[in-house]
Amino acid sequence: MDVILLERVESLGVIGDVVKVRNGFARNFLIPQGKALLATDTNRKRFERERAAIEERNEKARAAAGVDAKSMEDAVYTLIRQAGDLGQLYGSVSARDVADAAVAAGHPVERRMVLLNQPIKSIGLHPVTVRLHPEVVVKVTVNVARSMDEAERQARGENVVEAALAEDRALANEQAEELATAAAEASAERGPADE
Repeated sequence: MDVILLERVESLGVIGDVVKVRNGFARNFLIPQGKALLATDTNRKRFERERAAIEERNEKARAAAGVDAKSMEDAVYTLIRQAGDLGQLYGSVSARDVADAAVAAGHPVERRMVLLNQPIKSIGLHPVTVRLHPEVVVKVTVNVARSMDEAERQARGENVVEAALAEDRALANEQAEELATAAAEASAERGPADE
């Protein structure tokens, strides 16, 4: 099915391009979302009449998205989640969670704008792409942690999972040394005849 694009669509084209797409993609996504028109003679004429208005509307939307992108540049959204000792989340962080955190921080982000290939399933700092407009993309950071203290440590660059594992190893070594010392003392108290 041939359609006329009313806005830039990634991997398809820009405003005014006539592209061939699958029928379902056109009927279920492009046309209902107002991203394209069916490429009939009537719609072609209509598009040419309205082209200037469509391009002006797109330019205004892109400018507004550019302003929002400037305010979101280098934004860090902190999400507190429950996780195991190795940093694996008991649930996951989805695009909706990121969008909710952005809205709470005063940024106009909808779930469909957050581009996550797969949900976030571990604590740490995760880069996330947000598409505010087909031509405006901004990178933000999602800080997933078990507590605000842990989030602050991660923000400073500390790997909290490795730090916790190192503390556990040090504690285990210390306990092993104490047991070895206690066993040696007990053996010395009994003396060679008790053996």
